[in-house]
Formats: sequence, C-alpha cells, structure tokens
Amino acid sequence: RVGVDVGGTFTDIVVFDEEKSSIRVVKTSTTPRNPVVGILRGLGEVPGLVEGMGLLVHATTLGTNMFLGQTGLEPPEAVLVTNRGFRDVLEIGRQNRPSLYDPFFERPQPLIPRRRRIGVDGRIGPDGVELVPLDIRGLVEAVREWCGKGVRVYVVSFLHSYANPRHEETAKWVIRDVCPESIVVTSHEVDPQPMEYERTSTTVVNALLYPVLSAYLSELRSRLGSRGFDGPILIMQSSGGVASVREALERPAAFIESGPSAGAVAVAYLARLMGVEYALGFDMGGTTAKASSIIGGEPEIVDVYEVGGRVHMGRLVRGSGYPVRYPHIDLAEVSAGGGTIAWVDPGGGLHVGPVSAGADPGPACYGLGGERPTVTDANLVLGRLPEVLAGGLKLRVDLAWKAIREHVAGPLGLDVVEAAWTIVGLANTVMARALRLVSVERGYDPRRFVLYAFGGAGPLHAAELAGELGVSRVVVPPYAGVFSAVGLLVADYRHSYHEPVVREADEVEDEFLERLFERMTAKADSTLEREGVPAEQRRFTRFLEARYWGQAYTLRIPYKGSVEEAVEEFHRLHMTRYGYSSPGEKVVITVARLEAMGLTDKPSLHAARPSGGGYGGEREVFFGDGWYMVPVYRREGLGPGTVVDGPGVVEALDTTILVPPGWRASVDVYGSIVLEV
Repeated sequence: RVGVDVGGTFTDIVVFDEEKSSIRVVKTSTTPRNPVVGILRGLGEVPGLVEGMGLLVHATTLGTNMFLGQTGLEPPEAVLVTNRGFRDVLEIGRQNRPSLYDPFFERPQPLIPRRRRIGVDGRIGPDGVELVPLDIRGLVEAVREWCGKGVRVYVVSFLHSYANPRHEETAKWVIRDVCPESIVVTSHEVDPQPMEYERTSTTVVNALLYPVLSAYLSELRSRLGSRGFDGPILIMQSSGGVASVREALERPAAFIESGPSAGAVAVAYLARLMGVEYALGFDMGGTTAKASSIIGGEPEIVDVYEVGGRVHMGRLVRGSGYPVRYPHIDLAEVSAGGGTIAWVDPGGGLHVGPVSAGADPGPACYGLGGERPTVTDANLVLGRLPEVLAGGLKLRVDLAWKAIREHVAGPLGLDVVEAAWTIVGLANTVMARALRLVSVERGYDPRRFVLYAFGGAGPLHAAELAGELGVSRVVVPPYAGVFSAVGLLVADYRHSYHEPVVREADEVEDEFLERLFERMTAKADSTLEREGVPAEQRRFTRFLEARYWGQAYTLRIPYKGSVEEAVEEFHRLHMTRYGYSSPGEKVVITVARLEAMGLTDKPSLHAARPSGGGYGGEREVFFGDGWYMVPVYRREGLGPGTVVDGPGVVEALDTTILVPPGWRASVDVYGSIVLEV
C-alpha cells in the first residue's frame, strides 16, 4: 500500500509492505505545474513498485491551488442558472468584511461573472410548495445560446431546492437535452441545506473543480496504468477520511484540503495508540506550518471552509474567499515553513513570510539559485542542521551567512548569528499563534495537551514552541518528515450525508428523524458497499445542526434517539463554545447529518531495530544564551528506552530533532522520540 502526499515543496511517498510489515519512505521535489510528474519520479525510485502496488492513497492540494490562481490550473467557463432576481447572490454574499476599516477593500471576484448568470422564472417556497412554474422555454433559449458559445459546465441553484428539488431536476434534464456534452451540477445533490449563498457557492466550487480534478485523476490513472498498476486509487478528503475516485468526482470540493488533513489523521491514530486524550498536531514543512487539535482521538471538525481565502496569522479571514459547506478538519495555517523568506520592510521591521522560496529555487543554502534568507538558512547558521541532508544535498553555510548578512543583519545593524536567532524566534512566535488558535481560542488550555511535531522542520522547532505554550511533553513520531503520508495509510473511509429539517425542536418528533437517518444510512451502506468495505467494518454516527431562534449559524450536536436530550446538549455546548446559553429560548433544528465510516486495516507502528551506533559526533549549536558544544545522535541508531539529555541534536533521514537545554528525549515502543521538560 502506498500513500502519496503532494505538498508545496516536496512530494512524500510512504510504501507499506503488508507481507514484510515494513515501511519505506521516498521524498522528492514537487513539480507544481504537473504534480503527476513528481509522483511518477518518486514512485520510480523504488524498483518494481508501480506494478506491485495493491492500493494507492493520494492527497492533493489541486483544488486550493486552482482557487489561489496557480498558472495552468485555470477554472473552466461555467454558467449559473438560478431564480430570476437572484443571479447576484454570489456577489452579494454575506456582510463579512475581511478588512473592516479598509475603504479600498474589494470582495473576491465572483467565480462566475454576471454575464454568465441566468435568471429564470419559477419559485419553490420554503415549505416545498411550488409558487411559480419553471419557465422551461426561457431556460431552453438561454442554454442554447451559451452552449453555442462553447460553455459546457452548468450550475443550477434554485431557492429552497433542499425542500423540493423538482425545479432543479427539471432544469438538469433540459440542459442535458439542449447541450448533450454538458456537465450539470445541481445544489440539491451537492448541499441540500438552507442559506442560498453558501449552497450556491458550494455548488459552484464543485462544478468548477470537476473537470480539473477529473482530468488530473485521469492522467494519473492512465500514466500509472501504462506502468502496470491497475489497483484502486483512493483520495483523502478534507474531513480526514478516504474515498474512491468516483466519490471524489461527485463531490470534488470535499477534497480541497486533503493534504493537511492527512497529518491530523496520523496524529489522531498515534494519540489513540498512546492513550493521549488531548493532542496538538504541528506540521511544519517547506512552505507552511499547520496546527490541529485532536480530542479523544478524533480531530476537531468544522462545517464551512472558504477556499481561496486569505489567512491572517493562522486564521482564515471570513469573507475573503468562497464558502464551501463540507466537513473538514479544523486547521490553522501560517506561512512559516522552512523555505519561508525573512525580509526587512522600509521602516526597519523584520518579517517572516508570507513568501516562500518553495522547491525552486529553495533556500539560499541549497545552492540552487536562491538568494533570499529563509528559516532553513537561519537554522543552518545556528548549527541546528547538518551540512548534508538525506539524499546527499549539501547545505552551504557560506551562502546562508551571505543571504542573512545582506538582507537582514546589515539592514538591522545586527551580527549574522543574532539576526538568525531573531528570524527563528519570529517564526516560532507566528507558529505558536497558530497552535493557540486551535487550543486557547477553542476553549482549551494548551498545558493539558501533548504536542505532536512532524514535517521536515517541525521537530526542529517543537520544544521551543512547547515552551511558549506551557506544554511539557512533545512527541516526534516515527517517519516524522513524511508523517502526513503515513496518515493516508491509517485513514478510514468517511462520508457525510445530510437532510434538511428546519423546524423548532419542540415540533420535531423522534420518529421523523429516524426516517431521515434510515434513508441516509441506506445511501451510506450503498457507497461503502461499492468501495468494498465489509458490513462489520461500517460505523454510523448521527448528528443534528441546531441554533437559537434568530441566530444565523449552527452548532453540531450528537443525536442518540432523543430530541430532548439533544437540545440539552446544545445548551451545554453553546455555553462551552460561547460562554453563555439560553435554556428558555427556542431552539431550531436545521439539518440532520449522518457521518459514515468504513474502518480500514492499518499498518502497525513499532520501533525499528537500531542499526549501527547512535552517537554521531558533536558540533556547536546556538541557543538563546550562547553557543553549546552538543552531542549529535543518529536516529536509526537509537532503540526503545534510549535517553538523550539536552542540549543535543538527533538527526533522522527525514528530519532533525532539537533537544534544548533542560529537556530530555527518550525513544518509546512505537519508535517515537518523546521530549519532556
């Protein structure tokens, strides 16, 4: 089984041999213009791998990159069909202003321009009753015109289609009849919930992604097939579960944040093995750093994400992107990867990010043409990195010194070491803010958590970040540099289904909800059956979306067969989340939701046998109070029970682990290195 995680800088591949119960790792540079090239190059590094694969699990940021404007990933032209008078719903949106006091702020441009938005007569009321018949003749004329202009993607989103989809179903049939080669996506099939802006936006994002994702997956399948692979391909979803290619193409917007989600899934898996109730995931790669929280062995989930939005200090700025209403793992992301560039503004202020050196040309110390100083260059100057990385890439300290001296130390009047220490400290501050977003701002005390640090650069900064947060225990998992790809191999199948309710809680009968859940369970069973999940490995969890009367947004609460108990849980959760509750207020249940899971067999994590000696010499490393001569250990030479007292450095093939003064590191039975203060 093979997991492939395509990141902004590197493509990580983890190969699990089920017969030998062994894991092999490949790391190669990402090819942004065509990620398939990088994937095939990485797979080709293991002789006979492609034709020998039984299963490929893939995570991709293709959707995110398209909406961020990556060259070569332009969305297709599309037409929106909606009710007359409502074709501007994409432009009006909500009243969220990302920059409240900025008079020059401009909303993101609608994904479908006004000239390609059609308003037709016809209206369904909120109770599902037809108020005005659909104008089929007008729809035929409009579609015929746009089809003649070569448009093949059509989005249909009518008011209250969640209550009665008849008009959307008719429009879909008409469009396909007039324009036979068209792709038609309807809102009741994608997001059957109230709130027309979010429903329309989610449907538009799905429609625009479909041809791009379809072409990408077709090329991947074809090129793998030409090399002898004919097994299944699974895609990681933003919710942390995997699904078949068929499911991915039916709901492509559910896969937008698939790469970052895989890391949180891996942390949840290891936290469950270790019996850790509260875990913080910290993934620092070459381009960004991401934080997640795992409570009780499950990642925290939110229901709305804004693709193409702006991130400010780890927080997604509401109103800056395009809403997508699908479950996804709650992540905070900051521009503080190893390749993030440090720079000084005209006023003398030092910044880290948001621009990254990426895979090409990379940090200055790579010697591949990069001239701007990065976080990696700063760590190298401070002695924290080896001069030769796994794979044989030699890091040039002289180029790192030159870049920092010219672009940071000189303008700020600092010596190079002081400037490098300042760069690392600023990067740590930015990353600590992301970790606080998923802990403190969610109502949790970070001191209760264990920090799981992974990614190529995460273990290098983990202990210092833990110190800022008051966390006393850090776990660096096995295969830390490619741990997100490990997450692909331990992920379960997951699917989300929902049915509209939109009634006051005291008007909702348990029997009515039971019928809704039975209908959704039948759909889930059918999907999991197609994906080959045995009946005994299927799990179903029921939820309700609820809000107080007059509120705009909902909270998700578990449903265990009693509306009364669910309402009590809603009040309790509202108090936890917002600091108050109103038991006397009316509660409205808007949606019934079913989360379906298909359990998969997972590779076991265990400590590898030590190969060779653990001691690898010593070198000078800079900490805040000066230079220390510290021992350097080889990760592959440290077996379970080994203890390393700080200060020290542990070098693995895929990452470097820093053990500051006052910390102690030990190896556990899973092969993790546990740092404690």
